[in-house]
Amino acid sequence: MIKWLIEKSRIHSPWLLHYDCGSCNGCDIEILACLTPVYDIERFGIINVGNPMHADLLLVTGTANHRNRKVLRNLFDQMPAPKIVVAIGACALSGGIFRQAYNVVGGVDKVIPVDVYVPGCPAKPEAVIDGVVLGLQKFSQQRGAENHHAARCDHCQF
Repeated sequence: MIKWLIEKSRIHSPWLLHYDCGSCNGCDIEILACLTPVYDIERFGIINVGNPMHADLLLVTGTANHRNRKVLRNLFDQMPAPKIVVAIGACALSGGIFRQAYNVVGGVDKVIPVDVYVPGCPAKPEAVIDGVVLGLQKFSQQRGAENHHAARCDHCQF
């Protein structure tokens, strides 16, 4: 019963972690705009947290480079499964205008797997919210698949 309650709360009240790999901060400002009363992303039960061990969604902005790829990978590895990664903005998708720089690895998907891509330079708050909602749908599907797998396999431990 308690496990069921925890799983339902993770689906209906996900916690997100935001990480900026390094960019112009345009996408970061748009993400913060989503937390204002105008867009009110908290109506979906979403809480912005600072600890990856508590996060269900990882929002990443900026270009992945040689200096921050280990940090990004470490944050991803610390998050409990299942987890969703949302890449926000042109820089997170492909490196953006910085993709030709010597230290840029490329998009976030060169370092960690990405579930949802939100294009734009900067991405509009409406697009960020749509990306997060799509991520929540994928998160719910992952939870359902995990529970279905656990119900079929007695030897698996989740």
